[in-house]
This record gives sequence, structure tokens and C-alpha cells, in this order.
Amino acid sequence: MSEPRPRRAAVTGIGVVAPNGSSTETFWKSTREGISVLDRVTREGCERLPLRVAGQVRDFDPSAAIEERFLVQTDRFTHFAMAAADLALDDARLPRAVTDEVPFSVGVVTAAGSGGGEFGQRELQQLWGKGSRFVGPYQSIAWFYAASTGQISIRRGFKGPCSVVAADEAGGLDALAHAARAVRRGTDVIVAGATEAPIAPYSVVCQLGYEELSTVDDPTRAYRPFTSAACGFVPAEGGAMVVVEASQVTAVSATKTATPLSAEMTVGARSPCRYVATASPANSATITRSPAAPRGYTPPAVSTARMPSSWSARYGMVARIPVSATTSARGGDPYRPRTKSATVT
Repeated sequence: MSEPRPRRAAVTGIGVVAPNGSSTETFWKSTREGISVLDRVTREGCERLPLRVAGQVRDFDPSAAIEERFLVQTDRFTHFAMAAADLALDDARLPRAVTDEVPFSVGVVTAAGSGGGEFGQRELQQLWGKGSRFVGPYQSIAWFYAASTGQISIRRGFKGPCSVVAADEAGGLDALAHAARAVRRGTDVIVAGATEAPIAPYSVVCQLGYEELSTVDDPTRAYRPFTSAACGFVPAEGGAMVVVEASQVTAVSATKTATPLSAEMTVGARSPCRYVATASPANSATITRSPAAPRGYTPPAVSTARMPSSWSARYGMVARIPVSATTSARGGDPYRPRTKSATVT
């Protein structure tokens, strides 16, 4: 009797809420066309702060996407996560009618670096301005970086494995790796991804301690990674969620006809993930040999190193940056000036 084939993880749905698009189609179109969305910070309370340029999600109305009872319990970063999860589930053709039949087969894993700064600031202002009786009960959970995982699972009725990743810049990739591993171990569906909302005044003040934060006030020059004009990173809000499923027929997939967007997932990351892989097979192997990689997987040779797509969502950067894999992509910090810059188009 032959052994059963090992389970594979496939991406079947994508949802994006980002400065350059609140849908997957808009985001991808903006990315392909190199449309920059970095602009002056207009968030109330940030007028006198040193941060002048950021990526803001301007066309997102949370009340149009999320029920009121969840809005009052959650911060903006969780609003992004719930909306992006809805988009990803729709893309994967997984409506409530399907997932409600198998709630224990669907799990959630998210990542966040800062949590709910806007919600937390509002409640702290209530505490110090009016007193403890004016602090809402949801302060205890809304600021927490794990809030998005909990609220997505509660709102959609998912009762499968749920978790949260805290890995700074590598969090989004690690969430995908965690999802792929969960699917290979037996879970049919995992909703995974990462979102941030770091442009509330409190959140911005917390970031001022980073030496690499760009305080340049010209949107066209504030973020120039891998060049001699590099002057730091620019924060942005938004993020993305994906649906990761077993590529084999399962109790969930048998009820729908979605075509996987990716035949197989293999995720590897190094933290901080500001370094780009070189073309050498040795370095490629170093990056892709992670605990999430399937046993026996051999990483392919890398011919061209490109900016990870997660940077576009987190930093609002959509410029195309072809990097020479033999000269400019040997690691190093993209936020600091280089004597031999990569080509920016």
C-alpha cells in the first residue's frame, strides 16, 4: 500500500487594504505602474511632529465594511485586517455558508508590530483627562497586537487553530510560513497576513526613537532605498491577508471551485527582512531553508533580487527597484546611503 501524499499549502485568495489600493486589483495596478502614494501626513495630532511623510490609506471607510459592534471594540489596524480578510475569503470563494459548516477546519494567524496605538491613545486621554470610569472595557484588548486574530475568528465563526506572530518586519512572512505549516499538519484553511496602523500621534512618537525613520519633508525624496540618497524608512498603514488551503481535496475545498493562485507555498525570511538575497545558491539556501520549508526542498537559484512585496504594504513604497543580484544585493542596509546604488525606476 502506497503512503499518502504529503499535504501541500496553496494560496487561493488575496485581500489588500493599502495606501495604493483598497483592493487587490487596484493595489497590483498601482504597483505595476509605479504609482507613488507617499504624501504629507494629514492625520490629526501629527501636525507638529518631525515625521512629515507617510503612506496613508485615504479611501477606506471602516463603517462600510465592518459591523458597528466590531468597530467599537477594535483599533484601525484590526479594521484593516478584518476588511482584508473579507476580501481574501471572497477571492477564495469561501462565504459564510461554506465555513459555517466546518468551523473547526478554518484558523487564523496574523502579525502586527505595534498594535492599536490610536485606540490606546484615545482611552489613555480619557483616563488622564476624565478619570478611570471613562475608559472603555475594550481598551484591554483593542491595543493588543493579537487583537486581529481574535476578532477575525470571532466575527467569521472560525474555531480552528488561531495564533499570532510577533517578529517585527518579518512578521507578515512568518505568519504565512506558520499558515503553510498548519495546513501541512492537517488544518484545511488558514487566513493569514499582517496589518499596521502606525500613524496615530502616539504611534508616531514611539517611532521617533528609530534612527532610521525618515524625517525628510519632500514626498518624492523621503524614501529612496538602495541609493546614495537613502535617508531612512517611511511608515505606512494597511496590509494584506491571504487564504492558505490544502491543495488536496478537503471538506472545505470540495464545496467550491476556486483555482489556487500558487501551486505550493515555501516561505523563508531573515529578521530584520531589510536584506535582499544574492544570486548565489548558497545564500538562497540560507534564506529559504526555514522551519516552514518542506522536507527535502531544494531552493532554486536566484537570478534577480527584488523588493519583497510586503514592503509595499508596510512602507507605502511602490517604485520598481530592479537590483543587480551580483553587485548591489549583497545585503546591507537599504535605509542608509550607498556609494554604489541600485537602479531606481
